[in-house]
Amino acid sequence: MTCTRSADGTVIAVDRTGTGPALIVVVGAFGDRQSKKSLSVGLADRFTVFEYDRRGRGESGPVGDVTVEREVEDLAAVVAQTGESPFVFGDSSGGAIAIAAAAAGIEVRKIAVYEVPYTQGPSFAFADELSALVSAGERSEAVERFLMLVGTPPEAIEGMKQGPFWPHLESIAATLPIDVRLCNDGRVPKDQLAKVTVPLLALAGDRGPWAVNVANSIATAAPRGGSQILAGYGHDVPDAVLSRAVSAFFD
Repeated sequence: MTCTRSADGTVIAVDRTGTGPALIVVVGAFGDRQSKKSLSVGLADRFTVFEYDRRGRGESGPVGDVTVEREVEDLAAVVAQTGESPFVFGDSSGGAIAIAAAAAGIEVRKIAVYEVPYTQGPSFAFADELSALVSAGERSEAVERFLMLVGTPPEAIEGMKQGPFWPHLESIAATLPIDVRLCNDGRVPKDQLAKVTVPLLALAGDRGPWAVNVANSIATAAPRGGSQILAGYGHDVPDAVLSRAVSAFFD
Protein backbone atom coordinates (compact mmCIF):
# COMPACT_ATOMS: atom_id res chain seq x y z
CA MET A 1 0.00 0.00 0.00
CA THR A 2 1.01 3.57 -0.71
CA CYS A 3 -0.74 6.84 0.04
CA THR A 4 -1.48 10.04 -1.78
CA ARG A 5 -3.20 13.23 -0.62
CA SER A 6 -6.29 14.79 -2.09
CA ALA A 7 -6.63 18.51 -2.65
CA ASP A 8 -8.10 19.07 0.84
CA GLY A 9 -5.31 17.06 2.49
CA THR A 10 -7.27 13.84 2.96
CA VAL A 11 -5.03 10.77 2.83
CA ILE A 12 -6.04 8.27 0.14
CA ALA A 13 -4.75 4.68 0.43
CA VAL A 14 -3.73 3.06 -2.86
CA ASP A 15 -2.73 -0.47 -3.93
CA ARG A 16 -0.72 -1.09 -7.09
CA THR A 17 -0.24 -4.39 -8.93
CA GLY A 18 0.61 -5.70 -12.37
CA THR A 19 2.57 -4.33 -15.31
CA GLY A 20 1.65 -2.23 -18.31
CA PRO A 21 -0.24 1.03 -18.77
CA ALA A 22 -2.00 2.42 -15.70
CA LEU A 23 -5.60 1.43 -15.00
CA ILE A 24 -7.52 2.83 -12.02
CA VAL A 25 -10.45 0.93 -10.49
CA VAL A 26 -13.13 3.09 -8.81
CA VAL A 27 -15.53 1.10 -6.63
CA GLY A 28 -19.17 1.74 -5.81
CA ALA A 29 -21.19 1.76 -2.58
CA PHE A 30 -19.76 -0.29 0.33
CA GLY A 31 -16.63 -1.02 -1.73
CA ASP A 32 -13.00 -0.40 -0.86
CA ARG A 33 -9.66 -1.23 -2.44
CA GLN A 34 -10.08 -4.89 -1.46
CA SER A 35 -13.45 -5.30 -3.16
CA LYS A 36 -12.29 -5.85 -6.73
CA LYS A 37 -9.15 -7.92 -6.21
CA SER A 38 -10.44 -10.70 -8.44
CA LEU A 39 -11.08 -8.12 -11.18
CA SER A 40 -7.54 -6.84 -10.76
CA VAL A 41 -6.14 -10.36 -11.12
CA GLY A 42 -7.78 -10.55 -14.53
CA LEU A 43 -6.28 -7.20 -15.56
CA ALA A 44 -2.81 -7.25 -14.00
CA ASP A 45 -1.17 -9.19 -16.82
CA ARG A 46 -1.89 -6.31 -19.21
CA PHE A 47 -2.14 -3.25 -16.95
CA THR A 48 -0.67 -1.69 -13.83
CA VAL A 49 -3.81 -1.67 -11.72
CA PHE A 50 -4.38 1.03 -9.09
CA GLU A 51 -7.10 0.39 -6.50
CA TYR A 52 -7.87 2.95 -3.82
CA ASP A 53 -10.01 3.38 -0.75
CA ARG A 54 -12.51 6.13 -1.40
CA ARG A 55 -12.61 8.61 1.49
CA GLY A 56 -14.24 7.32 4.63
CA ARG A 57 -13.36 3.72 3.78
CA GLY A 58 -10.51 1.34 4.57
CA GLU A 59 -7.30 3.20 5.32
CA SER A 60 -8.21 6.48 3.63
CA GLY A 61 -9.05 9.58 5.64
CA PRO A 62 -12.48 10.53 6.97
CA VAL A 63 -15.40 11.54 4.79
CA GLY A 64 -15.27 15.24 5.67
CA ASP A 65 -17.21 17.44 3.29
CA VAL A 66 -19.38 14.94 1.41
CA THR A 67 -19.55 16.27 -2.15
CA VAL A 68 -19.07 14.99 -5.67
CA GLU A 69 -16.24 17.49 -6.05
CA ARG A 70 -14.24 15.89 -3.21
CA GLU A 71 -14.62 12.46 -4.81
CA VAL A 72 -13.37 13.88 -8.11
CA GLU A 73 -10.38 15.45 -6.36
CA ASP A 74 -9.58 12.11 -4.73
CA LEU A 75 -9.56 10.37 -8.11
CA ALA A 76 -7.44 13.21 -9.52
CA ALA A 77 -4.86 12.55 -6.79
CA VAL A 78 -4.68 8.88 -7.78
CA VAL A 79 -4.41 9.84 -11.47
CA ALA A 80 -1.45 12.07 -10.58
CA GLN A 81 0.19 9.20 -8.70
CA THR A 82 0.14 7.00 -11.82
CA GLY A 83 2.39 9.51 -13.62
CA GLU A 84 0.48 9.11 -16.88
CA SER A 85 -2.93 9.41 -18.49
CA PRO A 86 -4.56 6.22 -17.18
CA PHE A 87 -7.44 4.04 -18.16
CA VAL A 88 -10.29 4.22 -15.63
CA PHE A 89 -12.92 1.62 -14.80
CA GLY A 90 -15.79 2.70 -12.56
CA ASP A 91 -18.20 0.20 -11.01
CA SER A 92 -21.74 1.41 -10.21
CA SER A 93 -21.51 4.82 -8.49
CA GLY A 94 -17.74 4.65 -9.06
CA GLY A 95 -18.56 5.07 -12.73
CA ALA A 96 -20.24 8.38 -11.93
CA ILE A 97 -16.98 9.55 -10.32
CA ALA A 98 -15.02 8.56 -13.43
CA ILE A 99 -17.44 10.42 -15.69
CA ALA A 100 -17.45 13.52 -13.48
CA ALA A 101 -13.64 13.54 -13.37
CA ALA A 102 -13.28 13.34 -17.14
CA ALA A 103 -15.91 16.06 -17.58
CA ALA A 104 -13.91 18.24 -15.17
CA GLY A 105 -10.86 17.96 -17.41
CA ILE A 106 -8.83 15.35 -15.55
CA GLU A 107 -6.69 13.60 -18.15
CA VAL A 108 -7.56 9.95 -18.67
CA ARG A 109 -7.06 7.71 -21.70
CA LYS A 110 -10.34 5.80 -21.82
CA ILE A 111 -13.24 5.16 -19.43
CA ALA A 112 -15.34 2.05 -18.94
CA VAL A 113 -18.26 2.02 -16.49
CA TYR A 114 -20.62 -0.69 -15.32
CA GLU A 115 -24.25 0.09 -14.53
CA VAL A 116 -24.00 3.64 -13.22
CA PRO A 117 -27.32 3.99 -11.33
CA TYR A 118 -28.70 7.09 -13.01
CA THR A 119 -32.19 5.80 -12.30
CA GLN A 120 -35.25 6.46 -10.17
CA GLY A 121 -34.84 5.92 -6.45
CA PRO A 122 -31.42 7.38 -5.52
CA SER A 123 -32.69 10.96 -5.26
CA PHE A 124 -31.11 13.98 -3.61
CA ALA A 125 -33.97 13.89 -1.08
CA PHE A 126 -33.09 10.30 -0.18
CA ALA A 127 -29.43 11.29 0.23
CA ASP A 128 -30.54 13.97 2.69
CA GLU A 129 -32.54 11.35 4.63
CA LEU A 130 -29.49 9.11 4.88
CA SER A 131 -27.34 12.04 6.04
CA ALA A 132 -29.86 12.84 8.76
CA LEU A 133 -29.88 9.23 9.96
CA VAL A 134 -26.08 9.11 10.11
CA SER A 135 -25.93 12.44 11.95
CA ALA A 136 -28.43 11.09 14.48
CA GLY A 137 -26.28 8.02 15.07
CA GLU A 138 -28.73 5.72 13.27
CA ARG A 139 -26.09 4.05 11.13
CA SER A 140 -27.78 0.66 11.06
CA GLU A 141 -31.02 2.25 9.87
CA ALA A 142 -29.14 4.14 7.14
CA VAL A 143 -27.54 0.92 5.90
CA GLU A 144 -30.90 -0.85 5.95
CA ARG A 145 -32.61 1.96 4.04
CA PHE A 146 -29.89 1.94 1.39
CA LEU A 147 -30.07 -1.84 0.97
CA MET A 148 -33.84 -1.61 0.58
CA LEU A 149 -33.36 1.05 -2.08
CA VAL A 150 -31.15 -1.24 -4.17
CA GLY A 151 -33.65 -4.09 -3.92
CA THR A 152 -32.24 -6.29 -1.15
CA PRO A 153 -35.10 -8.47 0.19
CA PRO A 154 -36.11 -7.75 3.81
CA GLU A 155 -35.34 -11.32 4.88
CA ALA A 156 -31.85 -11.01 3.39
CA ILE A 157 -31.26 -7.77 5.31
CA GLU A 158 -32.34 -9.44 8.55
CA GLY A 159 -29.90 -12.22 7.88
CA MET A 160 -27.12 -9.74 7.19
CA LYS A 161 -27.81 -8.01 10.50
CA GLN A 162 -27.07 -11.25 12.32
CA GLY A 163 -23.83 -11.80 10.41
CA PRO A 164 -20.29 -10.65 11.23
CA PHE A 165 -20.11 -8.16 8.35
CA TRP A 166 -22.91 -5.85 9.51
CA PRO A 167 -20.71 -3.77 11.88
CA HIS A 168 -18.41 -3.06 8.92
CA LEU A 169 -21.37 -1.81 6.87
CA GLU A 170 -22.39 0.40 9.77
CA SER A 171 -18.84 1.79 10.01
CA ILE A 172 -19.02 3.18 6.46
CA ALA A 173 -22.66 4.32 6.58
CA ALA A 174 -21.49 7.93 6.37
CA THR A 175 -20.30 7.26 2.80
CA LEU A 176 -23.73 6.21 1.54
CA PRO A 177 -25.21 9.71 0.99
CA ILE A 178 -22.47 10.58 -1.51
CA ASP A 179 -23.07 7.34 -3.42
CA VAL A 180 -26.69 8.40 -3.75
CA ARG A 181 -25.78 11.97 -4.75
CA LEU A 182 -23.49 10.63 -7.45
CA CYS A 183 -26.60 9.24 -9.14
CA ASN A 184 -27.55 12.79 -10.17
CA ASP A 185 -31.09 12.64 -8.78
CA GLY A 186 -31.84 9.68 -11.02
CA ARG A 187 -31.02 11.39 -14.32
CA VAL A 188 -28.34 10.69 -16.92
CA PRO A 189 -26.08 13.81 -16.79
CA LYS A 190 -26.14 14.62 -20.51
CA ASP A 191 -24.47 18.03 -20.12
CA GLN A 192 -21.63 16.44 -18.17
CA LEU A 193 -21.25 13.56 -20.62
CA ALA A 194 -21.03 16.01 -23.52
CA LYS A 195 -17.73 17.20 -22.01
CA VAL A 196 -16.21 13.68 -21.90
CA THR A 197 -14.09 13.69 -25.05
CA VAL A 198 -12.22 10.41 -24.48
CA PRO A 199 -13.63 7.03 -25.56
CA LEU A 200 -16.25 5.86 -23.05
CA LEU A 201 -17.82 2.40 -22.86
CA ALA A 202 -21.02 1.97 -20.84
CA LEU A 203 -21.44 -1.67 -19.82
CA ALA A 204 -24.62 -3.22 -18.44
CA GLY A 205 -26.17 -6.60 -17.81
CA ASP A 206 -29.48 -7.38 -19.47
CA ARG A 207 -31.20 -8.58 -16.29
CA GLY A 208 -31.67 -5.19 -14.65
CA PRO A 209 -34.91 -3.23 -15.25
CA TRP A 210 -33.08 0.03 -15.91
CA ALA A 211 -29.43 -0.69 -16.74
CA VAL A 212 -29.65 -1.23 -20.51
CA ASN A 213 -31.50 2.02 -21.14
CA VAL A 214 -29.07 3.94 -18.94
CA ALA A 215 -26.03 2.45 -20.68
CA ASN A 216 -27.43 3.34 -24.09
CA SER A 217 -28.26 6.87 -22.91
CA ILE A 218 -24.71 7.34 -21.60
CA ALA A 219 -23.32 6.14 -24.93
CA THR A 220 -25.56 8.52 -26.88
CA ALA A 221 -24.70 11.55 -24.74
CA ALA A 222 -20.91 11.08 -24.83
CA PRO A 223 -19.17 12.29 -28.03
CA ARG A 224 -17.12 9.07 -28.26
CA GLY A 225 -19.48 6.85 -26.34
CA GLY A 226 -20.49 3.27 -26.89
CA SER A 227 -22.39 0.59 -25.00
CA GLN A 228 -22.07 -3.14 -24.52
CA ILE A 229 -24.72 -5.37 -22.98
CA LEU A 230 -23.60 -8.50 -21.13
CA ALA A 231 -26.28 -11.15 -21.61
CA GLY A 232 -27.37 -13.09 -18.57
CA TYR A 233 -26.00 -10.80 -15.89
CA GLY A 234 -27.28 -8.23 -13.42
CA HIS A 235 -25.65 -5.65 -11.18
CA ASP A 236 -23.50 -8.30 -9.47
CA VAL A 237 -21.73 -9.45 -12.64
CA PRO A 238 -18.70 -11.73 -11.96
CA ASP A 239 -15.36 -9.95 -12.01
CA ALA A 240 -14.00 -12.42 -14.58
CA VAL A 241 -16.69 -11.33 -17.04
CA LEU A 242 -15.99 -7.67 -16.35
CA SER A 243 -12.23 -8.08 -16.74
CA ARG A 244 -12.65 -9.59 -20.21
CA ALA A 245 -14.94 -6.77 -21.37
CA VAL A 246 -12.78 -4.04 -19.86
CA SER A 247 -9.54 -5.51 -21.21
CA ALA A 248 -10.96 -5.80 -24.72
CA PHE A 249 -12.03 -2.14 -24.70
CA PHE A 250 -8.85 -0.77 -23.18
CA ASP A 251 -6.59 -2.92 -25.36
